[in-house]
Amino acid sequence: MKEKVYDFLRIIPNGKVVTYGQIAEYLGNKKLARCVGNILHNNPDEYKYPCYKVVDNKGNLSKHFAFGGIERQKEKLENEGINIDNYKVDLIKYQWIL
Repeated sequence: MKEKVYDFLRIIPNGKVVTYGQIAEYLGNKKLARCVGNILHNNPDEYKYPCYKVVDNKGNLSKHFAFGGIERQKEKLENEGINIDNYKVDLIKYQWIL
């Protein structure tokens, strides 16, 4: 399952985000969203597997982003042209819909 999560991260287009639940649905079970979060927290390579593109179902950034915390996640998303307001992404504008 880990490999499927990491493979999914690699296909998220620049300038878009997905939710933990979306990845869980891709895996076949939306109830696996927490499991997805645990896998992302143990990401071995932030450049190969861009986990910063994953937010919660309300668009909130992760306070526990594995590679430098919430400020680093914000910075990485903003570098892709995603506007962040109060550590939150506008899912209507930036969510990648498969």
